[in-house]
Amino acid sequence: MKTMSNVCLIVQPIHPVGEELLRAADFEPRLATRSDMMTVAQEARDAIAIITRSAGLNAAAMDAAPLLRVIGSHGVGVNAIAVDHATALGIPVVNTPEANRLAVAEHTIALMLAAAKQIVAADAATRKVDFDFKYNAPLTDISRKVLGIVGFGGIGRRVAAMAKSGFNMDVLVESKSAKPQELQHLGYRSAESLDALLRQADIVSLHLPLLAHSKHMISARELRLMKPSAILINTARGNLIDEIALADALSVGTIAAAGLDVFENEHMSPDHPLLAARNAVLTPHIAGSSEEALRRTATQLVERIMAVLGGTPMDVVNPAVWDNRRR
Repeated sequence: MKTMSNVCLIVQPIHPVGEELLRAADFEPRLATRSDMMTVAQEARDAIAIITRSAGLNAAAMDAAPLLRVIGSHGVGVNAIAVDHATALGIPVVNTPEANRLAVAEHTIALMLAAAKQIVAADAATRKVDFDFKYNAPLTDISRKVLGIVGFGGIGRRVAAMAKSGFNMDVLVESKSAKPQELQHLGYRSAESLDALLRQADIVSLHLPLLAHSKHMISARELRLMKPSAILINTARGNLIDEIALADALSVGTIAAAGLDVFENEHMSPDHPLLAARNAVLTPHIAGSSEEALRRTATQLVERIMAVLGGTPMDVVNPAVWDNRRR
């Protein structure tokens, strides 16, 4: 017979406010000693809840946790979580779709500016006292340029609004869900297709989930459609882009630059060709990691975990599990 547990295993660190809220609710927050799934499986045996970030949670770890009643994804994405297996086991998976949208949108704009203004290379030149850098660096503005937004969810909408109001950019949207009338009302244009957007945009920003049809949606063919002066931005999911094709395109000048916060593998080898691309601005998946966003995410995630354990579905990504969930 299963016994009640009060352990919430935290696979990767979250904002301290999350642990404080768990303790206030008489739970025992326990940080995993390592985030690999073999360790997590060993340490999840007495957990009633698990909070995970980019490490996700695999089927083996779930199978090793007979008391587990809810899994919390720190953020929006659940690609690294075996959601189908959780559903089969009767375990709801919750996420926090609203918590970090503003932070990710801000970071997206920051990557645009950093790539266009060559901020990273300029910083390196200054530290070498190379003030001749300005005579050779091909710097550009983003104001009044065509911004192609691929995907018009919560983050894509915020990026479009910031770009339009802050930089008077001509926003072109490619989305299966956005209605042309809505886009027109907002002052944006609707792209007929992804190809059409790629041909027109000065900056392309990706804001889609990773689905079977979206993996490597930007590969060698799509990169060749873009302007040689174009910049590609990705703060969504690393697998949307074929990274080898992008590295090749950057090295030969097929496109001018890229700004990436997400990657196909966050444990890439030191000789990965993207790491050698001087015209790429790379950040280690920090877009949603501002102090404010981390606090909001941890707070909202604990709220959703408590709601599920209390019998209320809140941001459950596998709603089919609800009537047959573990109790």
